[in-house]
Amino acid sequence: AAAMAAPPPPQPPAAAPPPARRCPSLPAVEPLLFLATLSLGLQGPLATQYLWDRLGAERGYNGPNASSPAGCGNGSAADEPLRQEVEALVSHWNLCINLGGFFVGLFSVTLFGPWSDSVGRRPALVLPAVGMAVQAAVYLLVMYLQLHVAYFLLGRLLSGLLGDYNLILASCFAYVADTSDKRARTFRVAILEACLGVAGMLASIGGGQWRKAQGYVNPFWLVLAASLAAALYAAFCLRESVKQQKPAKLLTLSHYKAVYRLYTAPECLSSRRKLALYSLAFFLLVTVHFGTKDLFVLYELGSPLCWAPDLIGYGSAASYLAYLGSLGGLRLLQLCLEDTWVAEIGLISNISGLVVISLATTTPLMFTGYGILFLSMAATPVIRAKLSRLVSETEQGALFASVACVEGLCSLVATGVFNSLYPATLHFMRGFPFLFGAIILLIPAAIIGWIEIWDSNQDYSDFPEASLSPADG
Repeated sequence: AAAMAAPPPPQPPAAAPPPARRCPSLPAVEPLLFLATLSLGLQGPLATQYLWDRLGAERGYNGPNASSPAGCGNGSAADEPLRQEVEALVSHWNLCINLGGFFVGLFSVTLFGPWSDSVGRRPALVLPAVGMAVQAAVYLLVMYLQLHVAYFLLGRLLSGLLGDYNLILASCFAYVADTSDKRARTFRVAILEACLGVAGMLASIGGGQWRKAQGYVNPFWLVLAASLAAALYAAFCLRESVKQQKPAKLLTLSHYKAVYRLYTAPECLSSRRKLALYSLAFFLLVTVHFGTKDLFVLYELGSPLCWAPDLIGYGSAASYLAYLGSLGGLRLLQLCLEDTWVAEIGLISNISGLVVISLATTTPLMFTGYGILFLSMAATPVIRAKLSRLVSETEQGALFASVACVEGLCSLVATGVFNSLYPATLHFMRGFPFLFGAIILLIPAAIIGWIEIWDSNQDYSDFPEASLSPADG
């Protein structure tokens, strides 16, 4: 009877299932972005210097060039008009190459990005890496066979057909959005952007020294190898981050409509408005970044700086250090500030550095400007993370495809404005484009600050209604 009266022994409570984590053991996407950025970081400055040397030789400019270790201080006054002509030609060829890449990439990125929301991210990572390898192969043929520099445009067009570097960026950020929660997303995006800085810094230091020692061909073989390695990593090492894959047609207008609906869907009107404003701020910020970065090499090659290839490499490395400085600064500032104010501090760093660079006439002053830019990249991961939080999980590919389109438009506008502004202002202020960029950055600073203040006022205006007690009534 006692045994019958005894209550049954308590069963241990069932263990609560662990919180769901999306794709917990996926390999990191950062190595792929590192390899692609290494390829691009080697290619950019070397291609500009190659254009300088080739076009200078064709115009009979026998003065100091990009490979001269003595700088340009020994050039005669008679060479000055010819030197300015070569600078203008290089600037205009950069404009043509970037224009071609933009118009082709505009359609391919908006096609592949939303497509990856259905079929997965891996195809949208493999294809642009292959395209970058094709571009590097075309550049090598130009150098080996001494073909016309117009073939550089052909290589860029072929790469653009497969999405180019912008599609790699879009797919990598979408991959991070797939595998991170909203709270940690800003720092994850900052880590991804820090990979850009590390790869760019290594490419700049190594590219400058390697170019000085062995010319252009051998560094471009590394460009080709890095692009192929990125494609192989995406194809065989990276696992898919999209949980519910489904077949989808590639060549259909529905992908373009998905991007269009991000900004025009009637639901969540305030979120769509913020999406448009943050996209505008991102557009202005990246336009200034691209435009000034394109001019750094030309600015350093010309008088009075007259840098040799090794100094150009060190300068490019110093500019890439801003990614690492911004990563550390973002992590520290997030302990006491909201993300918005971290972005504002980054914009102040960017504006101040560009003002100093615009006035730089000596090597120490130029490196001082690079040093002030140490937090200049803190704003972009904040904006990317805020954009990602404004859309659903099934819209990440379309979102970052639209961001890639914005970046492509940034490249177009930056190339058109800054590469046209530079030769037009050489006669009165060689650093005027950098000063112009610093002024433009005041606009995104105002947009980001206004959104934060408006959100705070909305929260404050809702607070009394939510907290009124009957006694208060």
